Amino acid sequence: MIKLTPLALLAALVATGSACAADLPATERWWAHVKVLADDNMEGRLAGTPGYDRAAAYVAGRFSAMGLKPAGVDGYLQPVAFDVQRIFPDKSSVTLVKDGVAAPMALGEDLVLSARVAQPASLPEAPLVFIGYGLHMPEAGHDDFAGVDLRGKVAVVISGGPSNVPGSLRAHAARERWEPLQKAGAIGLITIQNPKQVEIPWERSKLRAVEPAMRLADPALNPVKGELFTAAMNPAHAGKLFAASGHTLAELLVLADAGKAVPGFALNQSVRAAVSRETTKAVSPNVAAVLPGSDPALSKEYVVLTAHLDGLGVGTPIDGDAINNGAMDNASGVASLLEQAAALKAGAPPKRSILFVAVTAEEQGLLGSQYFAEKPTVTKSAIVANVNMDMFMPSQPANAIIVMGEEESTLGAVARRAAASQGFAVMPDPAPNQLSFVRSDQYSFIRTGVPALAGRLAHPVGSAEANADRQWRAERYHGPKDDTAQPFDLPTAVRFNAYMATMIREIADTEKRPEWLPTSFFKRFATK
Repeated sequence: MIKLTPLALLAALVATGSACAADLPATERWWAHVKVLADDNMEGRLAGTPGYDRAAAYVAGRFSAMGLKPAGVDGYLQPVAFDVQRIFPDKSSVTLVKDGVAAPMALGEDLVLSARVAQPASLPEAPLVFIGYGLHMPEAGHDDFAGVDLRGKVAVVISGGPSNVPGSLRAHAARERWEPLQKAGAIGLITIQNPKQVEIPWERSKLRAVEPAMRLADPALNPVKGELFTAAMNPAHAGKLFAASGHTLAELLVLADAGKAVPGFALNQSVRAAVSRETTKAVSPNVAAVLPGSDPALSKEYVVLTAHLDGLGVGTPIDGDAINNGAMDNASGVASLLEQAAALKAGAPPKRSILFVAVTAEEQGLLGSQYFAEKPTVTKSAIVANVNMDMFMPSQPANAIIVMGEEESTLGAVARRAAASQGFAVMPDPAPNQLSFVRSDQYSFIRTGVPALAGRLAHPVGSAEANADRQWRAERYHGPKDDTAQPFDLPTAVRFNAYMATMIREIADTEKRPEWLPTSFFKRFATK
């Protein structure tokens, strides 16, 4: 491991501009950014906190040192306003009711209450209805909402989807289920994660239930209108929801694991709840810079390169450590964004202009990128493509890349050529039910009609390296162990950066604007 002093780097790189960073080899330069952004001084970079603001100042300082022009509304910054909700589980309650008999559920052990959606203070007794995957996909002949009466009821869903439906459509429908839920009159949602899709063990994930969560303060940008009871059920205890239904969770999981349709039915129980919560305000900025294009016509168009700067902040201690440093997720991606900016600035000017945007509040539901995509600091219709970097996993040597979205637009061919130029093969996503394509910031641009890609390093299914990545998610992902003490393979990170720079350069210099392929589900957003 390369030994650098993060706080010294922070002071030196911001104060003296490009001198320190420019003189470092590529591996050390990228690693220097990671070390600064993932240092304890940044306090996990939670959006809306002083730690995040320090990280934003560092990125803005690097943009300035490179000579990139500000592209925010306040210099390099685009402030975003949030409502912040905190749930108090020790003062809240959730109870199952069957034939008038109440059975209290244990918050933390049985289920957790979500803080991302505005929770009602109380939920009067409401019937529970299981609606399978909870996916509205009539264009694919699958609609879990069809013929179901959800008025005044709480829907229960399980993660996943039918394998005969393209993964991109399943991913989109899972993320967009709020609209059909509300249209059907549901007053709540309880989700159950398929145990075979679990990335973070329940014992770790439940710790976040006491932490605050954000939503955009602008109600027009919120998919949930008003208040909606929302909770996530511990898969190990979710069987109690089905105890009076004549069905078992085990039999439903057999269907889900086989990628088959899952039936819906009444659960013959009700739920009531009292939720203790408070809402406060916060502001956290996106950090944006632009490298102007050289072509008189194409320079008026923009390629947007994004990486989320925020992390999970300071949380419940695990093994005595409470700081979620977010080294892999996503100091690594922001460091790469800075390296792309440096590489592209040092070369011949691109024909199109390139926006470099370190976005806030990704961990809160892609909120910073949603705000930028909906209210960009340039002409909205001039954005032609987005390429996103989020936790690209340079933990060990790799010779393959998963390009999420490569089958959706003409950007896929560009990505494959760029990968080949660096000796990377492109392999399909081995876990499409984890919905990776809609779980990071590229999805915010997709929803505004912009072709987009994201990528990460990958390994053959079943290999020791793939198993190590899976273990990383179970032990380090969204936790204090995602720090700079973990393994990083710096040469592989540099190769990935070279792949990214090659791809961005081709997108920026190609005369024809990127397009959705005729077969893509997402092309519909371009015509809205």
